Amino acid sequence: MSRPARFDRGHTDDLLTYLAASPSPYHAVANAAERLEKAGFRQVEETDAWDGTTGGKYVLRGGALIAWFVPEGAEPHTPFRIVGAHTDSPNLRVKPLPDTGAAGWRQVAVELYGGTLLNTWLDRDLGLAGRITLRDGRDVLVNIDRPLLRVPQLAIHLDRGANDGLKLDRQKHMQPIWGLGDDVQEGDLIAFVAEEAGVDAADVAGWDLMPHPVEAPAYLGRDRELVAGPRMDNLLSVHAGAAALAAAASGELPHIPVLAAFDHEENGSQSDTGADGPLLGSVLERSVHARGGSPEDRARALAGTICLSSDTGHAVHPNYPEKHDPTHHPRANGGPILKVNVNMRYATDGSGRAVFAEACEKAGVPFQNFVSNNAMPCGTTIGPITAARHGIKTVDIGVAILSMHSARELCGADDPFLLANALTAFLEN
Repeated sequence: MSRPARFDRGHTDDLLTYLAASPSPYHAVANAAERLEKAGFRQVEETDAWDGTTGGKYVLRGGALIAWFVPEGAEPHTPFRIVGAHTDSPNLRVKPLPDTGAAGWRQVAVELYGGTLLNTWLDRDLGLAGRITLRDGRDVLVNIDRPLLRVPQLAIHLDRGANDGLKLDRQKHMQPIWGLGDDVQEGDLIAFVAEEAGVDAADVAGWDLMPHPVEAPAYLGRDRELVAGPRMDNLLSVHAGAAALAAAASGELPHIPVLAAFDHEENGSQSDTGADGPLLGSVLERSVHARGGSPEDRARALAGTICLSSDTGHAVHPNYPEKHDPTHHPRANGGPILKVNVNMRYATDGSGRAVFAEACEKAGVPFQNFVSNNAMPCGTTIGPITAARHGIKTVDIGVAILSMHSARELCGADDPFLLANALTAFLEN
């Protein structure tokens, strides 16, 4: 039997706010944590001893967040229900020696992060965000959310074949400008960022900074039935997961609901904050032990655990329908998608499909099926990594979007709250 929906278009309104306030993974987890704090969750430090008390808790590490709710009466072997997502998006990242320039232009040296669509970063007004690390070890979040940088495109007069196939050199053509001057001084950019952050430049020992488009997320279309914005892959899922965890947290649950939001999915997940690292396993194990559990209890808990790996997928593109499977046509506002690949690029199997179908039925949410065209390579997610690393049954799902890995992506305005309702039903079931 379906239950009344928890979330409606107000959830999508809040998603737009969340996207605008989260230009980096560090901001994304800080903003998700703030939403969980309002729901009664509290932060625990990894360096402290943990207790077995009930209630909502979360761990922050860099651009990753693991949050969980321990209901009344939870046994050491109580299984987990996990929503997995990732906080990073393909973009540009500032290099260790950022100050450069040529021909009277001051520029910022950047690396390319993940599989970004390079042309979507051209001729956009860009801000700068991320974190700076001080000599005392503290991290300070920075968000210069105004036009500061720009990657200028070559005029068509100087490249008459640009419209027949734009070719961008990743090293030469993607360095943004941020001013004028022939005298490039090492330290100028970081001194500017430190001033914006209200700290002394001499105290800055390190940084993780990235340009971001400053154009605000917005509703689009005649009837405002679409949403355009940056970083929906995959902050849309992080936002929905945080909302679902806060809604599901109660003392009546037969399992422990978890949100696992990892960094570095877009470049392979192999880091201390990525899905292929030890963070999730460590948190789950410590949660079991804090409730008096043994290694046997941990094994029992994980054997009964299920994870929904939520990441965006491909809606059928109206201008390129031949790129999609001819019988599977996910559409915007058609509900979340179940992602299947028999070669385990996605972790879904038949029993996992049943889990997701049940959650959607209880939430009164429609869902769609996604499979790649056999002639096209299939992407992957944190799903197979989570399944293989922890021995957890995992199901890959998400929301269908267009312009994936663009600086500005597009989805249906109803799909974010449909996903959040399905995730809530999964965590409560």
